[in-house]
Amino acid sequence: MSGTARVPRVRHNDYGSLEPPELGAWRPELTVSVVIPARGRPADLERTMASLAAQTYPAELVEVVVADDGSEPPLDVPGARVVRVTEGWGRGAAREAGRLAATGDVVHWLDSDMILADDHVEAHMRWHHLIDHAVVIGETRFVDAPGEEGAPSAYTTKTLESTRMLKDAGSSAYLLHTGASSSVRADLLRAAGGVDTRLNMAEDTELGYRLAQAGAVFIPEPAARGWHVGPSTVMRREQDVHRHNWSYLGDLVPDLRWLRGHPRRHWLVPYVRVVVPATTYEETRGAVDAILASTLTDAAVTIVGPWGELTDGRRACLDEPLLDARLLTHLYRHEPRVSFAGEEPLSAAPAPFLLRLPAGWAPGADTLSRLVRQADADLLGLVCVALAESPEGVVAARLERTAAFSRAARLNGVADDLVDEMFGSLWVSGGEYGLVPVAEAESPAGDAARWRALAGDRLAEVKRLRGELERLSAEVERLSAGPAAEEEGRLTSLIRHLRSAG
Repeated sequence: MSGTARVPRVRHNDYGSLEPPELGAWRPELTVSVVIPARGRPADLERTMASLAAQTYPAELVEVVVADDGSEPPLDVPGARVVRVTEGWGRGAAREAGRLAATGDVVHWLDSDMILADDHVEAHMRWHHLIDHAVVIGETRFVDAPGEEGAPSAYTTKTLESTRMLKDAGSSAYLLHTGASSSVRADLLRAAGGVDTRLNMAEDTELGYRLAQAGAVFIPEPAARGWHVGPSTVMRREQDVHRHNWSYLGDLVPDLRWLRGHPRRHWLVPYVRVVVPATTYEETRGAVDAILASTLTDAAVTIVGPWGELTDGRRACLDEPLLDARLLTHLYRHEPRVSFAGEEPLSAAPAPFLLRLPAGWAPGADTLSRLVRQADADLLGLVCVALAESPEGVVAARLERTAAFSRAARLNGVADDLVDEMFGSLWVSGGEYGLVPVAEAESPAGDAARWRALAGDRLAEVKRLRGELERLSAEVERLSAGPAAEEEGRLTSLIRHLRSAG
């Protein structure tokens, strides 16, 4: 791919517009670091290294880095550079140690118990020569012994069949990302933040999510065949793995909405980050409090203002020039969902959405939820909300999809135009979505809170009535066997009344 060639635009995750070269009929240029986390089991690793030695990708463009996660005795791997994991332990720490040691243009993750087809690495690498934001996923087949044909996991097969090989997977394509055999440009991996060393399991899913927010296109490559000897941990202990991993992923992957059912929890990574410019204390407080009272509870706020100019020296407490800014820091310094920044952030990553709210405007209780639903209905990259007109033009709020703007940034064009081309954009009316001037905003303790409380009371009453209905139904069945027809009629009438009330 030359420096002047137009980089192909992939819409959502539909990579079908890309045409990779035929295997064996092209000239590779990029270097690749095959990174293998390992702990003990030298015989398995020797088998993996033997299959790497037979690869069709030019040997001078390949390095192998083995990240030794505390093996005793330490691993000695001919043909590989072995780095010892010294910070932390487990798969996350090992993958990150290998990444930091890698020198290739592309990092190719590989499990230490894989056997590869001879063209495995080449099948991966041809995609990386087309675009610099591909995440290629090899086909991992599970076998009981070397030499068997095997098959991918049932989950992988079902996902690929239902999404047209991830072309229709939209924003959830990252869920198929696995460390067994996947590859990514080193600079994209660096932009995503590398591997989370705190994770000893689920690190590949969490990394896949952050790569998606960095603009990645996920491409499954059936030609990159590999065989995993023995079942995976998920196959052997699926419920235990989910129980373990979900305790981490709820905090780290806001896209997994079903893990965030609690209505009052604070989560580490927000679903929507809202940027609010600091103006007066009252106006800014009105906007921020409205956001924090949203029915979309995992929203966070960044207030942009001159925080660096505040000092702790002696001052006129009621008359200092930056009094409003200081009062805002006092008000929100212990609120975990509010942060302060000197400039607007370029991205909300790893949060999937960024709402840029102009000064003086506040959302209604359901505004954030409705805007996100609108964006997700067609996987839009940008929703612009028209609020008012000024001499300078239209005053608007902007809901930006992080993945869309990250991908556009890699293509060096006009961001909004590229986002519209690859994801789509839409203009809507602020009045339709409940965005109003701060002076007209409802109190955070107003209708939204009362309606939520009323809904809870109503659900409790419905539950009570259903219990009573079940009790009376059982009584009717008991009496229907005897002569008490009058009693039965009375109970039947009562049941009809309860059903109509519930």
